[in-house]
Amino acid sequence: MKDNRLVKISKYLSYHLRHHPDKIGISLAPGGWVDVDELLDASRRDSFYISRTELNEVVAHNDKQRFSFDETDTKIRANQGHSVEIDLQLSAAIPPDALYHGTGQKTVKSILQEGLRKMSRHHVHLSPDLATAKKVGARHGSPVVFTINTLAMQRDNYTFYCSDNGVWLVDYVPPEYLELDIKPNC
Repeated sequence: MKDNRLVKISKYLSYHLRHHPDKIGISLAPGGWVDVDELLDASRRDSFYISRTELNEVVAHNDKQRFSFDETDTKIRANQGHSVEIDLQLSAAIPPDALYHGTGQKTVKSILQEGLRKMSRHHVHLSPDLATAKKVGARHGSPVVFTINTLAMQRDNYTFYCSDNGVWLVDYVPPEYLELDIKPNC
């Protein structure tokens, strides 16, 4: 299967499973789940045919593991990144001592002043390792990486969650818990 086809399918799924399920006539159940057959039928009606084989390939091989099937392989969901109201059914988890957030240079000043905010999403997304954060930051130009002092945040009663694909989630990271790890090019 061609990589560019899988990328198109992944983008299509992200758009509909995270942001606009209504545009193809599907509803997300608690946890963000939708019946696989319902999704495939809706995509056909939307003139974007996805075979079950292609869907399996995208779920199994997406580099960011954005999607997962339930234990019966009859339901699918986006693991995180939703902008629609949905109960993601996440359980609180204890994060590693430090997590990372990658971004572009243009946001550094506001992050240092306001902290990391979830904006239109359910949570702030944090990476478990520096390399992933750098990769995320590089999507916005020259990467800048912040280290988050999760030990101090936990001590101050902030709650963390870990999605099925290993992305750490929190509602907000105030500036006092941030340290510039990879500084912007000035």
